[in-house]
Amino acid sequence: GPLDREKGLVITTPNLRWTDFPLRDRVSEAVQLPAVLDNDANCATLAEWWVGAAQGANNVVGMTIGTGIGGGLILNGRLYHGSSDAAGEIGHTTVDANGRRCKCGNYGCLEAYASGPATAERARERMAGGEDSRLTVMCGGDLANITAQMVYDASAKGDDVAREVVRETARFLGTGIANLLNVFNPEVVVLAGGVAQAGEDLFRPLRAEVRRRAFKPSVEACRIVPGSLGGNAGTVGAVATFLAQHPAGA
Repeated sequence: GPLDREKGLVITTPNLRWTDFPLRDRVSEAVQLPAVLDNDANCATLAEWWVGAAQGANNVVGMTIGTGIGGGLILNGRLYHGSSDAAGEIGHTTVDANGRRCKCGNYGCLEAYASGPATAERARERMAGGEDSRLTVMCGGDLANITAQMVYDASAKGDDVAREVVRETARFLGTGIANLLNVFNPEVVVLAGGVAQAGEDLFRPLRAEVRRRAFKPSVEACRIVPGSLGGNAGTVGAVATFLAQHPAGA
């Protein structure tokens, strides 16, 4: 969520429910070492640009898809924080003005449709309607146990319900990414974290949706790729962030 890097404060986090939390100083005091603060999705994007799937690009949009949807922007070879450290909140761009309520309080956010929990919830809604799916076995008969990873795994095994949910997720993500292409015209859009394992069941319809919605020159200039660093992307980017501010730490 939004933060103040200079003061080391996490201003608000819709999923953790923190407000003006002095995370940097709490960590520093606990370990008796210097600490720096940045957004986790910024760090993941920085890592994929530094040593990962977006290496060598000058303009990069990064997305992390898990409990929420985070984002980061590399513009002209530099991580862009905006005027108040709030740039890159891709998950809270609106894809449906009258849509589902998001944990941030807004309606129709991309995160409310395509985050891990949102993907699982849409699968549960279909299952509650009586549709037959191998997800019933995978979740042990308790729909509350369905996770996004189960949906992606079932889709890869040919499950019709899971495949449709994944296609819906791809359409929502493709809509959001098309908007970003039209605004930033990046060379690479990289999806970091666990969603990178979703494979072509997700990426093929996602890219098709982007082609349908974004301007052709922006589409032709851009690669949309899964991250290569997996769950380590945020940690690797945090190292890069720390070394940028404390080069003696190298």
